[in-house]
Amino acid sequence: MERTPGPGTRAAWARLLDVARRSVADGLVTGTSGNVSFRVEDPALGTLILVTPTGVPYGDLGADDVVAVDPAGRQLLGTLRPTSELPLHLAVHRDRPEARAVVHTHAVHATAASLLVDEIPPVHYVTALFGGPVRVAPYALYGTEALAEAVRTALTDRTACLLAHHGTLTLAPDLATAYDRTAQLEWLCHVWLTAAAVPPHTPRVLTPHQLTEAVHALRTYGQPQD
Repeated sequence: MERTPGPGTRAAWARLLDVARRSVADGLVTGTSGNVSFRVEDPALGTLILVTPTGVPYGDLGADDVVAVDPAGRQLLGTLRPTSELPLHLAVHRDRPEARAVVHTHAVHATAASLLVDEIPPVHYVTALFGGPVRVAPYALYGTEALAEAVRTALTDRTACLLAHHGTLTLAPDLATAYDRTAQLEWLCHVWLTAAAVPPHTPRVLTPHQLTEAVHALRTYGQPQD
């Protein structure tokens, strides 16, 4: 029996494609690199994890190209194969039920920073968006359980991490916030790289107290929510 996604699932797929295409437009990925996932509850199919497919340019994907797996990784929707980073996405969704959206990119400055340090120090208050200094998960081959495990550890009490020699990963309750965190992380890495490239100076960092102040302040940033 052919499975058909519900209206809510189709709408979520459209939002996922928007984020994936924006990552290309903003220069955070090149070609078919990077991937996005979003967890939904479909009335007929249960819990689904929508994922971008492997090796397909985002501009070639449309409304009828929905790809979805269940939390165990069994494909329930679509004929295109899911992203090669499916083990990574599944691990994050299992670990962090509050985070429905996961965005992975190969952003240039963040990837460069991942070659230099084990964490990005708090050189700016946007570090508070990630729960603290952003850790770098040790290198492991893409698409492997080893990479998924390294990322799970790096994400402890965090909403983002870097993948050594690889890129970025952010999570959030919604796709827009996950993407915003990705863009902010790339900017933070650019700032740190720029400051660190001026010898003999060492970039100053925020104190734990200053970072905690920023965490509290950012909770009320922006327009009030209904």
